[in-house]
Amino acid sequence: MSHSDAPVFEPVTGLLASLDLLEISQAGAVLHVRLNRPTKRNAINDTLIAQIHTTFVNLPADVRAVILSGAGEHFCAGLDLSELVERNTLAAVLHSRGWHAAFEAIQYGRVPVIAVLHGAVVGGGLEIAASCHIRVAEDSAYFGLPEGQRGIFVGGGASVRVPRLMGTSRMMDMMLTGRVFDADQGERYGVVNYRTADGEGFAKAVAIARKITSNAPMTAFAVMHALPRIAEMSPSEGLFAESLMASVASNTPEAQDRLRAFLEGRAGKVVKEG
Repeated sequence: MSHSDAPVFEPVTGLLASLDLLEISQAGAVLHVRLNRPTKRNAINDTLIAQIHTTFVNLPADVRAVILSGAGEHFCAGLDLSELVERNTLAAVLHSRGWHAAFEAIQYGRVPVIAVLHGAVVGGGLEIAASCHIRVAEDSAYFGLPEGQRGIFVGGGASVRVPRLMGTSRMMDMMLTGRVFDADQGERYGVVNYRTADGEGFAKAVAIARKITSNAPMTAFAVMHALPRIAEMSPSEGLFAESLMASVASNTPEAQDRLRAFLEGRAGKVVKEG
């Protein structure tokens, strides 16, 4: 993408502008949400998790893709550990469930979310990244789950999402030994979808977001909501659910218009990108 083609992101107004631990801006149908605690390596406290949740349940109506990134030198270094000190068991459970609600709003929200990862993607930072639909990692990104060394256990959804990306044995290794994976290993192990040089992740995410915003909304919704659920079903149940979803998606007016455009030669064919 050339500089002349780069969209201009403008600060949002209204409710989302009041969230002080996030920087939120918009360019057309793309919203950019940036974690904004750089002096704390974007560590997540209760206020930040609440603001993330608020954002993803109050997306502007014209938004069709979200880019999630972190200010400063790191995407997110995980939980602000001061949040766990002197909490009783019930408070700790409710704390974890608050994280679950926020990340459910990302994974099963209204639009696809692209994470731009650099520096630390550790603990809760990896949990946020795993709840996103596409992950772009810069050279500096590294991945860790240090909960095993802190005497705690993951509580933001990692035990459900991360094994589905990298496998249970790799997650066990990270938690038991403190092993850290770099960006190349993250790509090799399935955590990372795209790799870029440092400083180029956001531009790559914008290019991806633009492709996503050109999709039919019903198809995007089906990919986000139906596909992961079908993958967890038995084959016979999954195939039946697929038939229902295929019928719903293909019979929207927009899908019918796109199918006619292809049949009439007004839409491009699939080609390999250079």
